Amino acid sequence: MAKPVLEISKLRIQRGEIVILHNICWRIERGQHWAMLGANGSGKTSLLSALAGYLELTAGEIEVFEKKFGQTDWRELRKQIGLVSSSIRQLMPEAEPALFTVLSGKDAVIDFWGNGSSRDRTRARKILKQVECEYLAERAWLFLSQGERQRVLIGRALMARPRLLILDEPCAGLDPVARENLLQFLQRLGSRKDSPTLILVTHHIEEIMPIFSHVLILKSGRIIGSGEKLATLTSALLSRAFDAKVKVERKQNRFDAKIKSHNRHVV
Repeated sequence: MAKPVLEISKLRIQRGEIVILHNICWRIERGQHWAMLGANGSGKTSLLSALAGYLELTAGEIEVFEKKFGQTDWRELRKQIGLVSSSIRQLMPEAEPALFTVLSGKDAVIDFWGNGSSRDRTRARKILKQVECEYLAERAWLFLSQGERQRVLIGRALMARPRLLILDEPCAGLDPVARENLLQFLQRLGSRKDSPTLILVTHHIEEIMPIFSHVLILKSGRIIGSGEKLATLTSALLSRAFDAKVKVERKQNRFDAKIKSHNRHVV
């Protein structure tokens, strides 16, 4: 069996009387890209926080790149785990040029100062080209669109050469055109031979691009579905996850969901 990128075994997180995550078991192998689905409060954020070493485990094990939580300096391991989230987006200095935002990813710092080495600047410019934003190098964060900001943050995460890249609702707040442009970019990124393993966290199955091979579905801190996309992304599991009648439809290589609520169909 191939060595996993990530392996979580019997993970439990409890705070007081409240159990946040119950008996989570999850294995990601090289060559796979995963989407994570679940309603608000399903445990997605807590699972990501545990994976990044920000939540102490009550029981179970997390192993990333064959390094176990609690037996490894997780601060060093985090450098191999890129994270793109709204919490990071909100911390960026308004006057910081996109090139410096990417440079700041090397050491995971906020409000980058200095100029960086010539080698680092060259790499940052190459990454801006990779994320199709080389024309933004000198543009300040304040003047970037939401879609441009997301791509620059992905570039920032790539600066540290992560082997695992977590995208926490990257399309939130984007208009339909910007969202589709970002999704098409993720498809191209995940198709690259040197792409890190991707984990996309989303509420919307239409955002699950063809490059994503597997799906994890959470409800109330438990995994209710996990495996290959076609076998997991079903009407029955989505209906259970969102406590509603959900009909999953496949349109070519993409998916869509129709939700029946109060005798009306909501797309």
